[in-house]
Amino acid sequence: MLRRAGAAFATLPAMRVSVLFRFLGPRGPSPLGRFAGRFGPFHRFRHSFPRLRARAPGSRAAALGLLLLGPAPPAAAQRVGEDVPRFHDAHLHPTDYIQREISPAALLSMMGDRVGRAALMGIPLQQKWDWFESGDRAPDYYLRSDAPLYYYPFVDAMVAEAVRVLPPADRRRFDPMITGFNPTDMYAADHIRRVLRLYPGVFSGIGEFSLHKEVVSPKTLGHTSVPRNPAVHRILAFAAEVGLLVLVHNDVDVILPRPGSRPANLDSFLELVRAHPETTIVWAHAGIGRFVEPTPDYPELLEAVLEDGSLSHLYLDLSWDVVADQILASGESAAGWARLLQRFPGRFLIGSDAVVPEGADQYLHALDLWEPLLDRLDPSAARQLRRGNYERLFDEARSRVRAWEARQAEAAEAGERDRPGRSGCDRRRWR
Repeated sequence: MLRRAGAAFATLPAMRVSVLFRFLGPRGPSPLGRFAGRFGPFHRFRHSFPRLRARAPGSRAAALGLLLLGPAPPAAAQRVGEDVPRFHDAHLHPTDYIQREISPAALLSMMGDRVGRAALMGIPLQQKWDWFESGDRAPDYYLRSDAPLYYYPFVDAMVAEAVRVLPPADRRRFDPMITGFNPTDMYAADHIRRVLRLYPGVFSGIGEFSLHKEVVSPKTLGHTSVPRNPAVHRILAFAAEVGLLVLVHNDVDVILPRPGSRPANLDSFLELVRAHPETTIVWAHAGIGRFVEPTPDYPELLEAVLEDGSLSHLYLDLSWDVVADQILASGESAAGWARLLQRFPGRFLIGSDAVVPEGADQYLHALDLWEPLLDRLDPSAARQLRRGNYERLFDEARSRVRAWEARQAEAAEAGERDRPGRSGCDRRRWR
């Protein structure tokens, strides 16, 4: 009987599993337990851990969870009188860390009429399957292996080929992003130029690419990507020339910060942003994540950032179910973030951060998690976060990139050729 109950429990949505193990799991509520829990297999069961649910059948905890929590709720339904579409998704991954992919047609089916448009960004990193490290156990996520990650440039072709076979009306619902470059490589900007030349009419931006990211950065082969690297400056300068929107993951702090200290990765990131005033930059997850949680005064810190006139081209994306849990962890936290969003409604976008979602329920749930925060805003501000800011930023990027591509085509007809090192920025400055 327990085995049958466990099998039923395995079908419950991820959040219900996370609630169970938060209270019934072995780690308990202590700070050390919470930290260890983030490395454990049951931490929040975010979209990156879909197959860990197979471990639940047959366990006593699974059976008890089924009895305590009851049946799973139905898929998110359209609210009576709500706007259609409800969201544009500013952060969606159609590939994962071993480059399994989901087709845009399947994503459209999940989006339905609740999600109008989505920014598609392939995962730029491949988890190595090192037989000497894991044997026949094939890791499918970066926390399931000590083997390194490496950059996977072919991901851009995968995304482009999948999108450009769609009918024109369906293609217009996606804003593909270039991700398959190594941001520590001075030739990275040339990769981006090459992708735009091979796939004109497809891409609207670059990223998500990482500067500082918890355990991902030290696992990635080669130099660590940091804001002061001249290669990163060349990327952002070329993005300004073309009009590409840039989405950057930069954890605001280290995993174990010193109490009371200023976030370790904040000032270098802001210095990078200030150096490129013509580049539209979106800060993924507002700088927080699985191992870097917001402090109680974090909304006030972001308020100072958004007040800075030299950072007016910086925007923040609110995405990832882990981040939603942190922001909405208490009424006081939610209220502080709502005040920030209400004051700067034009500077935020909403995203799912879904990675190869397995179904519409899972995908839409990652967006619906933000409803309690958006419900605290006035209708005009909420509309900007749901759709308006996405349309403004991505429509501008589309227009500018298409115009740049047209100029390149005209130049090619006139006999000019691309040359290695033509990055669109001053090579002498960023070196």
